Amino acid sequence: MTLDEAAPLAAAPRRRAGGDPVKALLHRHRVLCEQAVDPLEIAAGLEAHGITDRTAARFRHRDVFSLAEELYARTPRGDEPAAPAAARRADARALRGFGCSLLPGALALGAAAAGLPYAGPLAALAAVAALVVRRGPAPRDASGRAALAAVYLLAAAVVGWAVHRHGTALGVSLALAAAPAHLAAAAFAARARRRLAASRALEDFADGARPLLLCCVAAFTAAAAGAAALAGIPLPVAVPLAVLLFLTRLLLGHGAPRRPVAAALALALVPAALAGAAAAAGLLLLAVPVLARASAHARH
Repeated sequence: MTLDEAAPLAAAPRRRAGGDPVKALLHRHRVLCEQAVDPLEIAAGLEAHGITDRTAARFRHRDVFSLAEELYARTPRGDEPAAPAAARRADARALRGFGCSLLPGALALGAAAAGLPYAGPLAALAAVAALVVRRGPAPRDASGRAALAAVYLLAAAVVGWAVHRHGTALGVSLALAAAPAHLAAAAFAARARRRLAASRALEDFADGARPLLLCCVAAFTAAAAGAAALAGIPLPVAVPLAVLLFLTRLLLGHGAPRRPVAAALALALVPAALAGAAAAAGLLLLAVPVLARASAHARH
């Protein structure tokens, strides 16, 4: 072989490395890839940045999941904690979370049973803290913090006004719904991540996540009805409000836009009989597409 024949072969690897589209993507999303605990985190993050299965084809991959697996494999990372230890910590957090979710109902029920004069406001505060307050790190930007604060204030106004109109029993009912809300939210998050692990395309995940969400909302609705019956409050009064707060919790916990959530809560303040039900229905219509996205199930 002559030197002229060998030269193109030697230059080929350099041209290939310089035109490696996955390497360029890895550099662009370096922080995401380095902080991800598994390829699913990268897939969710890519989707949040607007990369779809069709976009992945330009990187010579059949879908976003396959692209994320290559990015994860090509990302240098240090030593990771042992899986059993991480699992034990997760179990301990889940147990503590469920224990804390029992406290608002017990507190509100005890205050109402004792006939305390501030039982109504206490029950309303416990319900908002348990059903709405977002778990996870606070937004870094000022606009995000302001929007989150607006959601909290609106939720407090909605519950406070409702308890003022319908009595302490409504606050007790909402506080008692905190424990089933915790269980339903945890079950949805866990099953959605398992569904994410089994999916090979974003559309496949969305098709499975939508009925999963509806089942969790239906299960919580039944539990909220039981809490209302136990507290002695009419179901049409308590259940729509409980579902509205539960969907607010889900959307905030999964990083959804806060302005539509605030708008739904503001609608619930309208002095009309069906305002709460309309607000809950509107928030459900928002939750179905938002929580069917893989990016909504990245660990926050």
